[in-house]
Amino acid sequence: MAVLLPSSLHHSQSKPPHTPKPISSPSFSLSSNPKIQSLTSKKRDFIFQSISLCIASLILETPSAISATKAPPPSKSILSEILNTKSWFQFFGDGFSIRVPPEFQDVMEPEDFNAELSLYGDKAKPKTFAARFASSDGSEVVSVIIKPSNSLKITFLEAQDITDIGSLKEAAKIFIPGGSSLYSAQTIKIKEEDGFRTYYFYEFGRDEQHVALVAAVNGGKAFVAGATAPQSKWDSDGVKLRSAALSLTLL
Repeated sequence: MAVLLPSSLHHSQSKPPHTPKPISSPSFSLSSNPKIQSLTSKKRDFIFQSISLCIASLILETPSAISATKAPPPSKSILSEILNTKSWFQFFGDGFSIRVPPEFQDVMEPEDFNAELSLYGDKAKPKTFAARFASSDGSEVVSVIIKPSNSLKITFLEAQDITDIGSLKEAAKIFIPGGSSLYSAQTIKIKEEDGFRTYYFYEFGRDEQHVALVAAVNGGKAFVAGATAPQSKWDSDGVKLRSAALSLTLL
């Protein structure tokens, strides 16, 4: 049974805008349209960099202060606004699983699968994504990243839980890019066979993108699931994307 014990950083929350201005974002289709099939790899990379690389940058850049914008605490926990994802496709990765929203496509490139493999002594290329799925127009992305926990915070012992790298507030400086507007921060404890597993949930806005992020640690590895979409689409699809991020489960 899953036990949710949410706690929040109300002092640093800011409400997302009620009527965000529409923004233009790159789009593409994964259909059989010949024009789509003729896209070059460089163009595909550009499209995904503008959307999903926002998630990758969260744990690659130097930690910095998040937005100091304050807002009154919400009357209802944001975690109450999630969907039942049991009917969704469940993707199993290296040490984790995540549910994929209906009609989302697997957009991992061949180089993503070949990453971390070395040939004849060559240095292995770091693997950016452990999983990556996108909506048909490419504007909404669900991704999972795995990083050594000691690359986030130097420790002498192997981190076994996200609390080993800091509290919810301390870890926010690691996972949330500087200049972001934080909407929600929650601690979630899930009952497992040998105790409880702690997950940190953050929802924030940055560069006209809205992001729901869930992070957890096991065996010295940090697992970060992020779901992102343009701010203009979050009102209609935010609950779905938030639910996908919250479906992250460590195995």
